Order: sequence, then C-alpha cells, then structure tokens
Amino acid sequence: MKWISTLLIASLALPGLADSLEYRVLIAGEDTGHLKVERDGSEIAVDFDYKQNGRGPTITEALTIDNRGYPIDWTISGTTTFGSPVDEYFRANDGVARWRDGTGPGDSEFVEQTAFYIDQNGSSYASSLLVKALLADPDQRLTVYPGGEASLVNKGTRTLAGDEGTTATTVTAYEILGLDTAPRLVLLDQQNNYFGTASARFALVPKGFESVEKQLRSWAEELSTERFVSIQARVAHRFDHPVRIRNVRLFDPESLTLTSAKDVVIYGNRVASVQPAGHPSAGEEVTVDGEGGTLVPGMYEMHGHLGQGNALLNIVAGVTSVRDMGNENAVLEDLMTRINSGLIAGPRITRSCFIEGESEFASATGETVSTLEGALEMVRWCGARDFHQIKLYNSMRPEWAAELTEEAHRLGMRVAGHVPAFSSANAMIAAGFDEITHANQLMLGWVLEPDEDTRTLFRFTAMRRFPQLGVDEPRVRETIDAMVAGGVSHDPTIAIHEHGLTAINGEPAPMAQAIIDHLPTNEQRALKRELFGTESPAERAEYIAAFGFITEVLAELHQSGVLLVPGTDLGGSFFYHRELELFATLGMTPAEVLRRAGWDMAEYLGQIEDLGSIEKGKYADFFLVPGDPTADLGELRKIRMVSSDGVLYFPDEVYPEFGIKPFASAPDLTTP
Repeated sequence: MKWISTLLIASLALPGLADSLEYRVLIAGEDTGHLKVERDGSEIAVDFDYKQNGRGPTITEALTIDNRGYPIDWTISGTTTFGSPVDEYFRANDGVARWRDGTGPGDSEFVEQTAFYIDQNGSSYASSLLVKALLADPDQRLTVYPGGEASLVNKGTRTLAGDEGTTATTVTAYEILGLDTAPRLVLLDQQNNYFGTASARFALVPKGFESVEKQLRSWAEELSTERFVSIQARVAHRFDHPVRIRNVRLFDPESLTLTSAKDVVIYGNRVASVQPAGHPSAGEEVTVDGEGGTLVPGMYEMHGHLGQGNALLNIVAGVTSVRDMGNENAVLEDLMTRINSGLIAGPRITRSCFIEGESEFASATGETVSTLEGALEMVRWCGARDFHQIKLYNSMRPEWAAELTEEAHRLGMRVAGHVPAFSSANAMIAAGFDEITHANQLMLGWVLEPDEDTRTLFRFTAMRRFPQLGVDEPRVRETIDAMVAGGVSHDPTIAIHEHGLTAINGEPAPMAQAIIDHLPTNEQRALKRELFGTESPAERAEYIAAFGFITEVLAELHQSGVLLVPGTDLGGSFFYHRELELFATLGMTPAEVLRRAGWDMAEYLGQIEDLGSIEKGKYADFFLVPGDPTADLGELRKIRMVSSDGVLYFPDEVYPEFGIKPFASAPDLTTP
C-alpha cells in the first residue's frame, strides 16, 4: 500500500454525541488487544485490555467531562501491566480538585479555566481530550494536576489512504510536552477526534485499519528521530583539534586504584595519549579543566532493549556500550545506522538474536518459530549477520535447546536466555547455555511444580516462595555447582527485581530515592507505586523477603566464582547506577564494581582491545565525575562530562531536554 502524501489510514466514522468506537493494539505487527470507547453526551466509558509476553494492562474508565471537554469525574480501575491493582479517581467539585492514584490521595484548588488532571493508569484515549483542551487554549499550555504544565506541538498533517472500500482521510500528529521525559504522541483525524497513537514497536489504530500500523510506527519513529537530531545538534560537541582533559585521575581497572594526576588527550575517536598533569601541549588544543576529578572508562549496560528514546540518556549516564538483549532486528539495525553516522547520540551496540517459540504467550519482540528446523534457520540467519549471541525465550521448546545451542556455538555465537516454560536452569545449563538471564529465571526451578507455567505473570508472583528456601539447600547448591563447572555466567537484573519485590505504593522506590526529585512529575509518580501488586502487608513482606533471598544467592554465586554481568532491563541510565550499587552489596568493593561495569564486560564481549580502560589507542569512551567513585558509587550520578567515541556531552545541557534537573555542572571548556 502506498503513501498518499505521507502516512496512510482509512477514514473513521465520526463520533457525535453518542459513539461506539473500537481500536486495536498492535505490538510489532501482532494484534494483542483492544481499546473500546462508548460515549453518550458527556459520559465516556473506556475498556482497555491487551496482553503481550504473558502480561499487559486491563483497565476500565468512567469519565464525565464538562462543556470544555475537561474531565470533572473520572474513575479508573483494573490491573497494571504487572498485575498491580488500580483504584484511581479524580473529582472536581465545590472549588476543589481531589484525586487518588498509586502514590496516594491528593487535592488542590480547582482552577476551572486552566487545570487538567493527568491520569496515572488510564488508557491513551484521555490524551486526545488533553490535546483538544490545549488546542482551545490561546497559548496551548495548561497547568495540570497533580503538578506541572503541559504544552502542545503540532507535528504535521498527512493525507492517508485506507483499505479497499474506504476513503482517504487526514491525520494530524500532536506531541504533548512537559509530562514525561519523552513527548506523548497523539493522532487526531480531520474532525479532531482521536485516531490513535504509535511508537517504533507499538500502534493503536481503529479496528479495520490494522494494515496501516507499520506506516504509523514509521511516522512515530521519524518524529522521534527529528527530535533527537535536533537535540544532537545542540548538545554534541565535536572538535577538529585535539582535546586535552587536564588535571584528572584515571580509574585503573587492573590495579583497582586511581592514578596520579594526568592529562588525557583525545583526537578523533581515540585516546591519543595519557600524559602527566600539566605536560606542555603540542599547539592548538581544546582544553577541559577536570579540576582534580576522576575519569572512568565507559560502562556496559548488559541487558538493554535499546530505543531512540533512551539512547542519549544512557550516554550521559556514562553507559557508552549496550548489549541489546532483544529487539526487532530491522528497528535495531536502523537505530544503529543513525547512531554510527552521528545523526543521533547513542551507545555502541552489541546485538543478541532473540528467538521465541510460538504460543499464545509468545513475545512479539523477537522472531517466533514453530519448528526445530525453523529455529535452526533463524540461528544461521543471525550467525551470518554478526550477532554476538542468541537469546532463547519462554515459549521455546526446551527439547530443542541442546541442538540450537550446538549450532550457535558452531557459528561462533554464545547462548543466553530465559529458561523455557516447564524446564529448569539445570536443564539449560546441561544443554549448553553460556548465560542464564534474570535472577527469577535462574531460581524458579527450585520452587515450581512440573506443570506450572512461567509464560504468564506467575514467573513474577511465584518468587513469593523463595523465602521457603535456604542458600545451602542441595537443590540450590546443585545449580551453583553446575554453573561453576560449566563456566556459566548470570545476568541477574537485580534492580528490576528490587523494584518489583520491594516497591510500596506512595513511597519512592528504593532504586529511585537518589534521583526522584530531579525527574518530571509523571516520572516521579511512576516511581512511587508498586510494580507487582499485593493484597496485604503480609504478602508484600513475602516479596521483600524473596528479594533478600535473591541477593543471598547472588552473593554466593559471586563468592563461588560465577561471573555476574550488570544489566537492568529497565532502560539503563539512572537505573544502571542503582544496579551497580546493588552489585556492591554482593561482596564487591566499589572499585571491583567499576571494573565489572567496564573492563570485565569489554573482556567478556571480546572488545578489550578497544574498550574497558583509558589508554593510548583505545576508543575515547569515558566520563568525568568530581570525586572518587572507588569510595562512593553515588559519584556516578554526578557525571559532569562524557566522551563517547570522542564526542563530548555535558549532562547539564542534555537533561533539561528531557525535563530532568541536572545533578552537576559542566567543567570549563576552552577552544583555541
């Protein structure tokens, strides 16, 4: 189907005073659920439900809007993506606005002309109401509850052609700014009625128009690229002259110490030399005053699902390399092209080939296969395209694992992944896995019955059983010993387990306590609520105890010599800093954690010749902090400058682009 002026969609029956509308949710092209809207005058009912990879939200909403289209009575109920219960409301009457979400209750004076409530748990439909409210405002800017301000940008109108038998229509893309670290994309038709939304992997479209989801996703990615190209033009500092970072100490990962004061000179994308501090320069140079701070080699996020939206945020967090653990291959390849060309900022990417078996619970992220031969063909496809490893997933047939692993090894690739449903970590270790992904995947086999299915939310809720175990139990020791004997490593993603098991509604999540005040209001709200829901304090105590058991096992794995690799599955960035702090609770010193984050991972991925330390000839991937991170890993949040492939970034310039308050100021820079 061809673009007519740009994007393609069919016309939709126009809503009047009484409407019944249905939209479909598509993830990577797979239909995974619905959004249904019933409207009768000022009353709106919403039914939103989709499931992908064994999880997804189930939400119902009842809204009453006033004659401006503002919600004045709004009830939201159901469950979140990870099963946490939703009981949210907003009420505006008697001059007072009152609300309750996952963070607790709140209230404020009801400012009738300017204030609009931003839901925490609702569907995207309400975003269309906000767009129309913003369009009606002379400045297209509104104060919002529970705090902050929203503004609107028109990103263009496209004429779209529909399926056979439909007529062409136009769709306008709007971005709502100020609520989150990224704009919210909302699509309206020519009557200003909600048409849907999209991102690189996700699309919500009217029923009957599912064929246009790829075009919508492409448009969304174009708009995102425009944003990041614009940001890159403002924040990326490239120089033709050598760049000298003066008066810094270097973290030496081999000795686990800081060097004496040095000057580091970079030219192009490599370290040209490391010299004694104050050494005479060789002519015209750009100089950065390090003020006695510390340069640390760039770090590796080892469990990323990288997208355009978090690529730059990883850079300014000192994460200059990411191992992507599963993505749509074409989407990731396009992203790598944009990063490698310098069009946008982003880390160096090491790709994993995500292979999933077919089932009703299959993930839409990777390639799904229904036969062993199809799975082997996918392994060979990836082996011919420079993938570092294959990653097998929940719906993969466990009896195929040994043959797939053997083929991957034959082609020079490693094998990592989840434990397929109805199997165990021990079986995958015996099949030849090089790495087990996620702490729960490693440990669930110790507490599951043979017929219990881990392709659903049960793979999270079953962790409540962990406190029944002890680290010294034979079944636990058997797995640890098998990993040691087989040289099997582990990617525990500790921070996401901490968040899921220990977060309590209304309180800043432990992983966010050091950063939450710097984030936009809606990001703060998200980090003050449970990820996995509980029905009682006793149940939450079971989850908290389960996290304690996980850390005990991880400490024992580390003590036994199993290599633990740091990754978040949370997008990296700030959460990667928390991951490293949690690594320091397993028996590692801060210096050993820094070595693990850089040198060890460069060695693990076969990249030590170019990365992992700050030495002549290596890539100029490193960052500057004011203090000594070998004494306090909290210094990682105070990054003042990052060199990524020799391009300099200053976080205090970048963070405001995302609505984030900076943590530290940039060093002084002088140009010739």
